[in-house]
Amino acid sequence: LRGRGSWRCGGTVILGELGLGNLDSQWKPVVCPAFRDRTLKAIACGGAHTLFLTDNGCVYATGLNDFGQLGVSESKHYSVEPLCVFGEEKKVVQVSAGYNHSCAITVDGELYMWGKNTSVQLGLGKRAPNIVPLPTKVEYLNGINIKMAALGSDHSLAISDGGEAFSWGVGVSGRLGHGHESSILGFFKSYSEYTPRLIKDLEGIKRLKAMSDATKPSLIGELPSSKVVCGGYHTCVLTNQGPFLKSSVSQLSCGWKNTAAISEGRVFTWGWGGSNGTFSEGHGSDVDYINPTRVCFGEDVKALQVSCGFNHTGAILEYA
Repeated sequence: LRGRGSWRCGGTVILGELGLGNLDSQWKPVVCPAFRDRTLKAIACGGAHTLFLTDNGCVYATGLNDFGQLGVSESKHYSVEPLCVFGEEKKVVQVSAGYNHSCAITVDGELYMWGKNTSVQLGLGKRAPNIVPLPTKVEYLNGINIKMAALGSDHSLAISDGGEAFSWGVGVSGRLGHGHESSILGFFKSYSEYTPRLIKDLEGIKRLKAMSDATKPSLIGELPSSKVVCGGYHTCVLTNQGPFLKSSVSQLSCGWKNTAAISEGRVFTWGWGGSNGTFSEGHGSDVDYINPTRVCFGEDVKALQVSCGFNHTGAILEYA
């Protein structure tokens, strides 16, 4: 292979999320044949599906589609090959995958959501159905230029070009950042948000007292951080000081119980190696790694991006 943007993936295949044209799980990274002649800009690994963004702004999806998370049709239960979803009419600049839902941001800052909506995680309002199988514009964000989005299992967040943060979906445990709401019986209760709601405590630059049971944004500590990523049971903070092994980290991603990082174009993974074939570390086994361990892709290969899903991990590589 020569050129830029080849996709390699590894992990358990539930129903085609690796996009290899079959249902075989992969112990080690394998090139996805669907993108041999295309250049990939970004990838996003979800629960059991994967989104691909090409350099011309088109979105492709593969894997499980039981809740319409592929964005193609509710009648198609899964796909083992990447299908064109979105971007032919409007160029897409970013994609994000939650556990059972997906999103895309267009070049003009519009946010489109699709997939599971039983927890109102799509932000389409009270009347929206439980399954939205096709990309649907979030009308409640009209007039707001969205630059970034992140999806969890039952909630979603978006950032505007002005730095405003919006959240919606299930508000259990204060995950939306709006604080507690008191119920009639006096117990604290966090309500769900059917549409995007501005997180007021993140307006401007504020320093808040850290709390162990915080339901509003709080300052954990003053770190020289440049990025924060969250997994199923862990959080990683990427600082702008100090080396990672021998060099600094350029990109970071957290999965269900594992983490992947890119340093000097090389991919390192650590954490849960899996069980019963859920080997998402890419080292050819289901052994747990407590220290960052390099994933071998061969010589003259540079990793551009890495993404961890629930039980699978993928990377975009550049071949010399």
